[in-house]
Amino acid sequence: MEWASWDLGIFEQAIRAYAHLNAPVADLKGPGANILGDHFSPIIALIAPVYRIFPGPVTLLVVQAALFALAAVPVTRAAVRILGHARGVAVGVAYGLSWGIQRAVEFDFHEIAFAVPLIAFALEALLARRWRAALLWGLPLVLVKEDLGFTLAALAVVIAWRARSADRRAAWTALGVAVGAVVFAVLVFTVFIPAFATAGYGYWDKLDGSGSPLAGTGTKLTTLTWVLLPTSGLLALRSPLLLVAVPTLGWRFLSGDDHYWSTDWHYSAVLMPVVALALVDAIDTARRSRRPRLRAYALQMPTAVLAAALALSATAMPTAKLVEARTYEKPARVTAIEGLLDRIPDGATVEADTTALTRLTSRCRVLWIGGSKGVVPEWIALDNSSKWAGEDPTVYAGQLHPGERYTLVGDAEGVVLLRRS
Repeated sequence: MEWASWDLGIFEQAIRAYAHLNAPVADLKGPGANILGDHFSPIIALIAPVYRIFPGPVTLLVVQAALFALAAVPVTRAAVRILGHARGVAVGVAYGLSWGIQRAVEFDFHEIAFAVPLIAFALEALLARRWRAALLWGLPLVLVKEDLGFTLAALAVVIAWRARSADRRAAWTALGVAVGAVVFAVLVFTVFIPAFATAGYGYWDKLDGSGSPLAGTGTKLTTLTWVLLPTSGLLALRSPLLLVAVPTLGWRFLSGDDHYWSTDWHYSAVLMPVVALALVDAIDTARRSRRPRLRAYALQMPTAVLAAALALSATAMPTAKLVEARTYEKPARVTAIEGLLDRIPDGATVEADTTALTRLTSRCRVLWIGGSKGVVPEWIALDNSSKWAGEDPTVYAGQLHPGERYTLVGDAEGVVLLRRS
């Protein structure tokens, strides 16, 4: 309850539905809203069996952390094979502590958790010249999120480029996959998602055609610097593997929504294995350079990126909180609010804001406050600490649902619980 829970609540609703063999409805996006009409992420159904055994939002967070950790296996394995044990382990640990992964772990659950290991295994296979395996690891990306079809296309182009001399058949196959990935992505945007949505793809307005692509240039350059400097000392720019990061950076920086431009949230997680293995590839090339300074710089880079990751982890990243005692204590505020929410029976329909969401999504039908669209909830739970719902929240509830009457049944730490009379 000390963190936002909007995305975590949405994904839990969809996965809970999958776990009970129902359509992936996420009522937080609107009553009866199919999550496939929001983002095309059918791969999250793989979590359903685990969720059925261990229902609750913590399951999603544990699975996400495990997927991010899994990606460290191919990153470290490829780095050790190419650079040797010491340097390889340094790169692997630097990936595990990278700021993009830490930001994603800190911020709810997201479907891109599946993309991170898929990309890492694909690039490991690419560096080992196992072209078919690289393509096979990349193919499921189209089931993770709609934009990742373009990431698969970029991966396939890099495979084709690397295989062009040694295996022309593999190169042509990779180019075919690239074309197919783009076609599939276009179909997802224009056919699949609209088929599940009520009003087409809901994120077209994020691409602000009326705005300038130069808007937010300072923020974008800062993010680009974070992506390349502490993770690779800019050396990753020497590897064609970095092309795999271009689609993600492209849609983010072309968007008119400034939330996508910065280093916050989870948007940079998919870039971390790309940059890590692009660094490995670049070091492998640079250490054979005729320029002594470049060779020395490249060979020192694994230690440098590990030092940068450790320094950031100890100061500016979420891992710094691991040494704070309060991290392991449940705040009294949370205990009080949980006690209040326990008064809501299982299976009830609740309209709530972010404070209460993930304490309810595993056992109730939860709607977003003000977004019930005609559904009248039995209960309303909202955080009125700032009095945004007025001095008397029952009046606000009556405005949300004209003709209905709600009674205040309890409050705790600013959170109020209302019940329909």
